[in-house]
Amino acid sequence: GKRKVHYLFEDGKEMAEEYDMKTGQLVSRKWREKNALGGFGSWQVEVGDPTSPPMGALESELIKESSSNPVFMRKDTLTNFQWRIRNLPYPKEVYSVSLEKEQRFCVVRTTNKKYYKRFPIPDLDRYQLPLDAAALSFTHANNTLIITYQKPKEILAAEEELQKELKKIKAANEDDNECKTQ
Repeated sequence: GKRKVHYLFEDGKEMAEEYDMKTGQLVSRKWREKNALGGFGSWQVEVGDPTSPPMGALESELIKESSSNPVFMRKDTLTNFQWRIRNLPYPKEVYSVSLEKEQRFCVVRTTNKKYYKRFPIPDLDRYQLPLDAAALSFTHANNTLIITYQKPKEILAAEEELQKELKKIKAANEDDNECKTQ
């Protein structure tokens, strides 16, 4: 039910995206680039669930992150960029979500000074589009703060073109030509 697309760029960066086959929606996007020695580093998750690094059996017993810590993740819809911060128990009135246009960051603050987070919107940076405060909104439900930024029409058009191209590409495992030994 998923289509995985792997990109290799000339500057040495590598990107892997997963799309839902039914809806065409982006499920995950990960980046990695070569380190100083020429090997690949670990994957940096841009969209989707952040995966915890694999630990040895002994390490996981000794030190473990609290399950009540806030968890930050991005999960896009077809028309919006969406970030979710789980484990934030305060009421909606406590949160303030704003844009820093000079530094190109979105900022989440609480009036009780218990949580602060700055994060970029890399898609807008790639297309060199300005940040628009009118496109930003947020809501809070079930201990989760949901921040929504409406996708600009330029990005919606580019994603539509990309979906058309992806439908033309034949998947690696769709070929019926198997190598047969003689």
